[in-house]
Amino acid sequence: MELWDIYDKDKKPTGRTMKKNDWCLKDGEYHLTVLGVIMRPDKKFLITQRVMTKAWAAGWWEVSGGAAMAGESSLEAVKREVKEETGLDVSNADGGYVFTYSRENPGEGDNYFVDIYRFEMDFDESDVSIQKEEALDWKLASPEEIAELGRQGIFLHYDSIKRVFDV
Repeated sequence: MELWDIYDKDKKPTGRTMKKNDWCLKDGEYHLTVLGVIMRPDKKFLITQRVMTKAWAAGWWEVSGGAAMAGESSLEAVKREVKEETGLDVSNADGGYVFTYSRENPGEGDNYFVDIYRFEMDFDESDVSIQKEEALDWKLASPEEIAELGRQGIFLHYDSIKRVFDV
């Protein structure tokens, strides 16, 4: 069973945990998620398309990410998620933490912080190995192409993270 740490409004761990997707958080409590944006030297970004079996935003485009597990730091979580979802190891990549945003869903029990990382590294397309349970497809996209997907309303979190694509 996967557990997530519970954080307070100041992003400090409370010492308590919750079960994955057990939306039991009270107002003022949060869990932590991470997004790992990967940019190549040619200023193209690796994006993936969500599988059609996802309950929410099926078929939309996104960057790698997910929840931090209990006891896992934000950086450890983003490295793990990127590796699991793309096959790429960002441990020695340039870049790192960029910013955090939070989302509150009063009464839904699902409040969260999102730590955004941008890693810059050179890789060949043959190095990418997407996690078929999570992603239907992937591509390298320019900031303009990603902005267009955002305008179409089919890029997950676009309005919250768009500044990470500024190059």
